[in-house]
Amino acid sequence: MLSLIIPVYRNEGSIPDLLEAVAGLHRELGGEMEAVFVVDGSPDRCYELLRDLLPACSFSSRLALLSRNFGSFPAIRAGLALVECERYAVMAADLQEPPELILQMDRALRNEPVDVVVATRESREDPLSTRLPAQIFWGLYRKYVLPEMPPGGVDVFGCNRAFRDSLLRLDERHSSLVAQIFWLGFRRKLIYYSRRLRQHGKSAWTFKKKLNYLMDSVFSFTDLPIRLLVRIGGTTAALAGLLGLVVMIGKLMGLIVVPGYAMTMLTIVFLGAVNVFGIGIVGSYAWRIYENTKGRPHTLTLRVDEFNGRG
Repeated sequence: MLSLIIPVYRNEGSIPDLLEAVAGLHRELGGEMEAVFVVDGSPDRCYELLRDLLPACSFSSRLALLSRNFGSFPAIRAGLALVECERYAVMAADLQEPPELILQMDRALRNEPVDVVVATRESREDPLSTRLPAQIFWGLYRKYVLPEMPPGGVDVFGCNRAFRDSLLRLDERHSSLVAQIFWLGFRRKLIYYSRRLRQHGKSAWTFKKKLNYLMDSVFSFTDLPIRLLVRIGGTTAALAGLLGLVVMIGKLMGLIVVPGYAMTMLTIVFLGAVNVFGIGIVGSYAWRIYENTKGRPHTLTLRVDEFNGRG
């Protein structure tokens, strides 16, 4: 049996097409599938539409409503934790990832010696204004956070129960679910697809969310900020020493009669800025450690509805 996890946020317009696609997957898998919809505090009518339409669908399903918007990754974790099954797969509600990917993931998990199947984009039909920032984002992610990350990034994946159990044991806040998948290791397979053009609504994956996601990934999976701080501190010390040498030579040659006020202030401000930058980096790590010590749940579920399906 395959459990299909679908986080839902601002997808009101795509709900009918989404349910039709899930029903098609249910038929292709011979009925060996159930769907888990996790409404991530969506401000539109996603929950009401799913609650009204799911009882008439051919597949068994569960509908979870979270108390607020926690984010796509916590919603996926909530869906994974909600059911016990042999295999799991994650599907995007906007249908930009072809539903056929689920069939490929399930086939690989059934027939190949793999524990997790990761789908990565080899091309996308999005406009240049969307493609270019995505390429820059994933390029920086590969360079500074996770070299194993495919160039096209990762949005959906499938796994077996052993991998799911290990993933849910990583009880970290402000982290990256995708980076956790690669950190866990296991037997992994990549499959490639072409990302479709969005047909309904507007993506909620804003620049602010991308920036927060990148920062969470950096502070959770790499010591890059600390290494940068050390390098900046070393460079600053070298520049300060060079500046002191220049001032000393100038003084000995009689070129400087009175020490320059501007140069003094510039040096003080520059070194002060570096100190503040370093304190900010240390504070970011300390804040994340503090958040993890609180022991708060990743999500809060208001209710879970179950529908047996007509098929």
